[in-house]
Amino acid sequence: MGFPRLAALPACALACALALAACDSTGAPETRGVPLDSPAPAATAAAAAAETSDNGATPMQERVATIGLLNKRNNVSEEITLKPGEAREIGPVIIRLSACERTAPWELPQEVGAFVQVDIRERGADQHVRVFSGWLFRESPSLNVVEHPVYDVWVKNCAMRWPGDADPASAKRPAPGTSPSPAATPSPAAPAAPAPAPAPAATPAPAE
Repeated sequence: MGFPRLAALPACALACALALAACDSTGAPETRGVPLDSPAPAATAAAAAAETSDNGATPMQERVATIGLLNKRNNVSEEITLKPGEAREIGPVIIRLSACERTAPWELPQEVGAFVQVDIRERGADQHVRVFSGWLFRESPSLNVVEHPVYDVWVKNCAMRWPGDADPASAKRPAPGTSPSPAATPSPAAPAAPAPAPAPAATPAPAE
């Protein structure tokens, strides 16, 4: 009675093997070719977020930062105006501006900052050496300083606008449809009253 049951085992094993082979052929992962020069989805999303991160403020490439440079040896200072991505070489110093920012009017505390890189060529050297790379803050200069024995660099301003900023020129212009009031002219002085005529002298009475 046991032999037919043993003979059925190879047939069962063969059926299981065929089923597994069918699963392997249908479960193979699908592959698709992707061009190597196409940007990754994450990078594309990050770039789109960076373009819209200004919140209506002046675009970064249109902002103008004013940077101060001081030579401690001769006490000569200069003002440098740069846009993000620009660099300026003054003597042995190269200053590069990557970004500048000003706190929105509705945020406190108010702060002005700029991300700068400072390269200096020391005496006798052939190449510049980077001595600073980071944010400088106008209201909090001690947070980050350029440590160099001869030169000092600091941020003075970042020219940009936020939505709702008042236009300084608009305060000086009259509103449309109105004309500026003329300057008040002094009223003419009233003519002086003539002086009263002197009373006639009294005549003496005749003697009786």
